[in-house]
Amino acid sequence: MSARLTVAFALALALLMLPGARAAPPASVQAEVAALLGYVEGSGCEFYRNGTWHDSSAAQVHLRDKYKYLAARNQINSTEDFIEKAAARSSFSGRAYEVRCSDRATITSSQWLREELARLRTPK
Repeated sequence: MSARLTVAFALALALLMLPGARAAPPASVQAEVAALLGYVEGSGCEFYRNGTWHDSSAAQVHLRDKYKYLAARNQINSTEDFIEKAAARSSFSGRAYEVRCSDRATITSSQWLREELARLRTPK
């Protein structure tokens, strides 16, 4: 291998090892996630996570923090990624999150958020 090629290879390898710039999710995804987080917080529903019910404000904070963590690692490319990777289940226990609202039966947070996402995307 030539010296020039060796230097180029070493430089490329070094760049790969550096913490790279993280791309933010697309603006449309950020807007939909923000809308869903607002929906969670304003819902007045309770959220079941790891054996405990939490109010909507605490649930929103938790989901926002998970979103930020995953987005910083380029793991959120769609709103569905947010729902599946951050809002569907506990990263700790693997158990599904549940939502309990006064006007309906308890359902998974994934189903609840997908229903709201469909409403957000329906032309008005």
